[in-house]
Amino acid sequence: MTDTTGTLDEALQRLHSCGPERLGRLTNHAPMAVEALAAHGQAGAVHRWLDLYAPKLEEFPARVAPIGDADRRDALGDPRRAADWIDYFVRRVAESADGTHPWRDVLAEWWPRLLPGMYGGSTHPVIRVGHAVRTLEEGGATEPRLAELAHGLGYWAARHHTVTGIAPVPGADAAADALDAVPPIADRADGNFPARLGRVGELPVWAASVGAPEEARRRLTELVRAATHRYVTHGHGDETMLVHAATAPNAVLRTLPALPRALWVPSLRAAWTASAAVTAMYAPDEPVAYEAPGTFSAEEVFERALAHGDEHVIKLADTALDVGDEKALAAALRGIELSEPLS
Repeated sequence: MTDTTGTLDEALQRLHSCGPERLGRLTNHAPMAVEALAAHGQAGAVHRWLDLYAPKLEEFPARVAPIGDADRRDALGDPRRAADWIDYFVRRVAESADGTHPWRDVLAEWWPRLLPGMYGGSTHPVIRVGHAVRTLEEGGATEPRLAELAHGLGYWAARHHTVTGIAPVPGADAAADALDAVPPIADRADGNFPARLGRVGELPVWAASVGAPEEARRRLTELVRAATHRYVTHGHGDETMLVHAATAPNAVLRTLPALPRALWVPSLRAAWTASAAVTAMYAPDEPVAYEAPGTFSAEEVFERALAHGDEHVIKLADTALDVGDEKALAAALRGIELSEPLS
């Protein structure tokens, strides 16, 4: 549902004076959450939610030096350059407003450069880009929405982090079965996201033979559905971090229509690696049975997520509504049950 009230643009303008992180490592989720609220008909709640979230916001970080073509490689993956990277993309995307470089061209240029590093920032940068692309595709290229894409791409460039040395192990044809086959890392109770990511040594093979763009899109849709469904029985492994096993590939799926079709297959492969890695890092020892506390429409589930207020709950509900079936809605309800509400 496209926001025609202007509220989302107002909220994004309000947020662009803030940094992409807080406390030096935690992501600012507000731009993603307010886009999800506006997309599901809750624009009237955006500023009220932002007022509650405001204590988690920090000022825009200090600039180091402008980034140009000559030093892009050295600056990639340097979180100290977050402001410089955002400035770089603000300039690039602003050019698209006059037709010199349409925003899709900027995205297509940088997507393959950034895709291998989607694991930095706990996958939040690609998720932020996915939200930005959705609102550009559905609501048009307003200045605040173009700026939001720039902030997302800049955050991704600053937190760009690749993974290497992962050995392939036997998987399964179905995404759900392949996620079940993911071997857990050692010491799952120890370390933050980067530390755990460094202990991911094996991941199952899945969808490796896909070569056609439309098949890549179909398999990516399957992965998002499987990861969302899996949260119902496995979300207790880490109620926050396991949300990303679904929301990161869904961000990639949302971005596909704005990308050249030649980029769809590598996008599928990167999304699988991210979802499987998060699963390896945080999956519980055993699944648990869960019965939803009733039957609710999609609108009622999202209203419950909004009332709860936690940013990850809102984003999980947003992805669950994209999937759209009963088990996906149960995943959103499970997230509400497991998570601490925003207060």
